Amino acid sequence: GEDRHGGDMQEWFAAHNGIEQLFLLCAIAGGTVVLLRLVLTIAGLDHQDAALDGAHADSDTGFQLLSIQGISSFFTLFGLVGYTLYRQAHLGAVIALAAALLAGLAAVWLMQRIFIAMLKLQSSGSVKLDSAIGCEGTVYLTVTGAGGSVQISFANRLREFDAVSADGTELPTGTPIRVQRLAASKLVVTRIG
Repeated sequence: GEDRHGGDMQEWFAAHNGIEQLFLLCAIAGGTVVLLRLVLTIAGLDHQDAALDGAHADSDTGFQLLSIQGISSFFTLFGLVGYTLYRQAHLGAVIALAAALLAGLAAVWLMQRIFIAMLKLQSSGSVKLDSAIGCEGTVYLTVTGAGGSVQISFANRLREFDAVSADGTELPTGTPIRVQRLAASKLVVTRIG
């Protein structure tokens, strides 16, 4: 049963030399983190996963997530490329290590490029938030002077935004609202009618 399977895995791993084991461990550890983050993203839980990184929901979050994603991508490619070149292509340890290092660095560079592009999209999207002033919508999650969220038709789509009540009163879910102004990155809203 399972004991035999576990033993087979240990025997398989033990059949590799030290450098092969290093490459395998890097690929398995990095790949596990990459796969876990992919599953969380697909499940829509990636934003909540920031708490696991000890991050806050601000611009630092992106850098912390980038570092976790970048490091795990580095180790995944470092391990896979190194193992393949050393074990399958029978290249020497120095060449395999150098190529693995380059592949890992390329993964980190690519992650940075993707992150920078996402930041540019995010910042260009927040500039347009000014045009939400005057728009009407409904309260999505109860809005108070401390926070909540609203849905408004914005840029030809129904979108959800963080919001605060203009006069501090509680606006329950479903209340029709109008956007008065912006305060930081939140919409300041008032009840319609």
